[in-house]
Amino acid sequence: MNKPHKRKEAGHDNPLEHVIDSIVELGKKQEAVSVADIQENVGQRSFGPFLFIPAIFEMSPLGAVPGVPTLLGLIVFMTAGQMLFGRRHFWLPGFISKRSIKGERIGPAMQKIRPVVQLIDKGLRPRLQRITKKPWNRAMAGVCVLCALTVPPLEVVPFGSSGPFAAIALIGLGLMGHDGAFVWLGVITAAVAFYLLSFTLF
Repeated sequence: MNKPHKRKEAGHDNPLEHVIDSIVELGKKQEAVSVADIQENVGQRSFGPFLFIPAIFEMSPLGAVPGVPTLLGLIVFMTAGQMLFGRRHFWLPGFISKRSIKGERIGPAMQKIRPVVQLIDKGLRPRLQRITKKPWNRAMAGVCVLCALTVPPLEVVPFGSSGPFAAIALIGLGLMGHDGAFVWLGVITAAVAFYLLSFTLF
């Protein structure tokens, strides 16, 4: 009787690791996991997690696959764009939502970043919450849109898209956990990424 209760508490106390675990479980159950499967698993009103999830995929070994960063950037662009315009839930077109990855590849990729996720879970907590709510959350969505737009040209640069995705991940985490400190850290990271981008392109 106590074991299920403990699992429930673990999911509540470690929200990011709980999201990772749910995606890994999808990979174990299905031969291929599509974007739509993850969207259904997370929820169509979960803007924060669906900014964070593409970012962690990009920062995992899966992000080294050619074309993957641009696809993930497009997902962030469409998700954050809809958040920017005040939609209550987000929608992705079929050519994106039907894209899939082999289920067996998800577990090993997520294991690589699990220690980082566990560390973030310990630091994530509600604080400076004003920036995580309207109208400031829309402004943060705008920052994510700008970060996503930089991904395609940076894909040709080794680890070039990691900076924008790190900013997106931090903002998504902050919105997800109502933690304004993470949101501000994401904004600072985005500013640094844009500054470095100016040197890369010009």
